[in-house]
Amino acid sequence: MTGDDLSWMVRDIVDNVPRARNAVVLSADGIPRGATDGMTEADVRTISAAMAGMQSLSRATSRFAGAAQEARWNQTIVEFSHGWVFLIGAGQGAFLAAAAEPDVDLQQISFRMHRLVARLGGNLTAAPRTRAARAAADGAGGEPSGRPQGRPPSGLELPELDRAVAGVPGARHAVLLDDRGLPRGTTSGISKDLADTVSAAMTGLHAYSRATSRFAGGPDDGRWRQTVVEFQHGWVLLTAAGDDACLVAAADHDCDIEEFATRLHEVMPAPGTAALPGGRTGGDA
Repeated sequence: MTGDDLSWMVRDIVDNVPRARNAVVLSADGIPRGATDGMTEADVRTISAAMAGMQSLSRATSRFAGAAQEARWNQTIVEFSHGWVFLIGAGQGAFLAAAAEPDVDLQQISFRMHRLVARLGGNLTAAPRTRAARAAADGAGGEPSGRPQGRPPSGLELPELDRAVAGVPGARHAVLLDDRGLPRGTTSGISKDLADTVSAAMTGLHAYSRATSRFAGGPDDGRWRQTVVEFQHGWVLLTAAGDDACLVAAADHDCDIEEFATRLHEVMPAPGTAALPGGRTGGDA
């Protein structure tokens, strides 16, 4: 670390939140500015690079969550079977990441992270964003909700996904991705362009999410469950769907995201079965 190492500040999280494991503060271009004890320099660099990519791709999904005059990203949360990873902004051009055990108090760690960001304040100077990150955040959002005028539908509409969305107030879209990250099914309000754009961003977000497994306290191949991106105006959810498939969904900010996730899991295939729309397992009508 450099002379402006902020490790002494991020220790506040693990010192005061039971079952918190690690914390890292980084610049927008993935340069670590401080980390808690017990992490090697190589691990800190790896996590910082993954977190920089994760926040960029998280922002790139903003318009999938709905149209907004100011699409402000709030946080990204990754859930594994062995723990959690949290990522929030820490001032202009900086980010704070923390990891915790599965039974951590989610409200407590969120409070500590946001309080630490307020304390960091002037200790973080604005770092220039990389060209790749800026392009991803500014140009990969897709289209607002509803079928755009003059754009063809995806041709992959699944009634199962439509029922899940229709059953939860505030739910917007859903796209089923295969093991290559390609769209295999969508709700009926999505154009092919939007399905392809969201699929590309989510494939990258999935890879970055899995790269944080060791940070959360597990093995490199630890079982990933879901990644949730929160914006001021809505939510984007990426979750496992059967073997080697994923499902991405979007909702308004006032949507009951837990209920939406439950409805989606009711129509998704169970592990060990073929993903929709092949054998139509899980939620067959």
